[in-house]
Amino acid sequence: MCGIAGFTQFNQVKAKQQTLVEMGEAIFHRGPDAGGEYIDDGVALCHRRLSIIDLSAAGTQPMHSSDDKFVIVFNGEIYDFDKIRNDLLAEGYQFNTHTDTEVILVLYAKYGEKCLEHINGMFAFAIWNKEKQELFIARDRMGKKPLYYYFDNENIFFASELKALLVLPNIPKKIREDAVYDFFAYQYIPDPKTIFEDVYKLEPGHFITLNSKGLKKEQYWDVSFAQTSNDSEEKLKADLTQLTDHCTKSRMVSDVPLGAFLSGGVDSSGVVALMAKNSESPITTCSIGFDDEKYNEVDFARSVAEQYKTDHHEFTVHQNVKDELMDIVSYFDEPFADPSLVPTYFVSELARQQVTVAIAGDGGDEVFAGYEKYSVDNVENKLRQKFPSVIRRSVFPTLAKVAGCVKAKPFRKAKSLLTSLSVEPAMGFYMTNSFITDEIWNGLVNDKMKSKLNGYHPSKITLDAYHKADGPDHLSKILYTDMKTYLPGGILVKVDRMSMANSLEVRAPILDYKLVEFAAKIPSKYKFNEGEKKYILKEIFKPFLTDDILYRKKMGFSVPLADWLRGEVKDITEDCLFNRKAGLIDYFKPEVIKKMWQQHQDKSIDYSAPLWSMLMFQMWWDKYMTVEQ
Repeated sequence: MCGIAGFTQFNQVKAKQQTLVEMGEAIFHRGPDAGGEYIDDGVALCHRRLSIIDLSAAGTQPMHSSDDKFVIVFNGEIYDFDKIRNDLLAEGYQFNTHTDTEVILVLYAKYGEKCLEHINGMFAFAIWNKEKQELFIARDRMGKKPLYYYFDNENIFFASELKALLVLPNIPKKIREDAVYDFFAYQYIPDPKTIFEDVYKLEPGHFITLNSKGLKKEQYWDVSFAQTSNDSEEKLKADLTQLTDHCTKSRMVSDVPLGAFLSGGVDSSGVVALMAKNSESPITTCSIGFDDEKYNEVDFARSVAEQYKTDHHEFTVHQNVKDELMDIVSYFDEPFADPSLVPTYFVSELARQQVTVAIAGDGGDEVFAGYEKYSVDNVENKLRQKFPSVIRRSVFPTLAKVAGCVKAKPFRKAKSLLTSLSVEPAMGFYMTNSFITDEIWNGLVNDKMKSKLNGYHPSKITLDAYHKADGPDHLSKILYTDMKTYLPGGILVKVDRMSMANSLEVRAPILDYKLVEFAAKIPSKYKFNEGEKKYILKEIFKPFLTDDILYRKKMGFSVPLADWLRGEVKDITEDCLFNRKAGLIDYFKPEVIKKMWQQHQDKSIDYSAPLWSMLMFQMWWDKYMTVEQ
């Protein structure tokens, strides 16, 4: 696991090595073990290394091919690299190392752009073709590893994290207003946008080729739900069991200590069970808990650890969040507000004290329909079908307004439900899961910001993904939507930044693209089965886990956010919300923020989500947009 950065320099003065060193230092935490730079007349590349496979100096990057035609900087892991390497050796190809990095170089030499069809892993890499004077940049299928870039119509500047680009003086730091709205709606900024105009994220499953003639961006992979399997449930379970076991085992290859995140939920517990099955020695497991029992899962994690006799470690998040919050937030180069970033940071910190690689259960909810929001969506759609669309569109909005006139909590919920039912399923899915309502947003935003948005609405991101999906039913379409938005933009960003902040590599077997493709063919009834979420995944884990793990109420990686805002982080939130001359005040009405804050403090209305997002936005602004920066 590493960090990469660089840029082309067509028709420019040769770059200074010090510039590359500074870019690498900005992402030092991603690879503290080694660093290197490469410069020629066409390109400048740098790399920070976290040694995982082949710990020798031979694995240092930037790495040259044996014939010196290509140079690569690579962030990630290729899980089947050893088999590919042996096949290529049999064909006569030469290798100087035992790294997965060199395997990519040889595959590129053989297949060019189509090398991506032969790679299974998590990655972002750049290869410089010396003969063609051409740069090839690619990102993995699911979006586990990040890649930011800026293109000035001649040269491209890229990096694993935005902070490495901001070292360069020519990267614009002009705020993109529609991305601000996206952030408050989703708690993250979806690909390909970033918080800055003209700076982008390379979307998952895409690659870029750049030479003196120009830039080409293409999609090389997408998940399809179009083909539904006709196999029996037993056959599907048998195949899924075998595939999940293989994907887990393949991620246990490491030349450094390896362990697992264990929350006590279905996904992480199932993965730990499979790891124990495939290991001759005890698995190292790490869990995070809270003082508030409503958010504490350590007892469940502990029972799984005891069942599989793991080397188990726990950390309880006491009331000390504010002391480290600014440092934690600083690892996000753009606004990010999923509050589970806090426990994710602490569990990564705990794990890094024991291991260098951790295996996690990420992806189970998006791939197999595990979130509570899918249950809510199912109920709403059943209600939609009971009323003609003309009634829903014309009558329900009026009823919602009437319900909104009553301050009691049940009426606020009724207003939200009626508003969602008045629109079609895709828009309803957006509205139910957005973190800020149109009413709150329109009350908050100032006239200048409203004018700049020119009618833009963040629902476009959800609707575009939903309507692109080729699934046969609504559940397939919203699973696809989450795989294209929430998973790469929220979950995987959180895990990548918080783990890499601690120089820890995290691997996710359930997000193996072959497992994702297989799951996409499983009929929806085996994912969401008469109200049972993740039905088939729970079925295959039945031989390994007890019912109190499989069928307990899902907690997720939740935090006591409402209480934090009234206690633990109250002072720093007030300071950020009301004592700044730039940031939130540029977009929102201060008097409305103050009213929301007061209503949250007196517990008349829970404004946890928008207030936390405001705190995260302002903390980001203070770190990256102040004059001193």
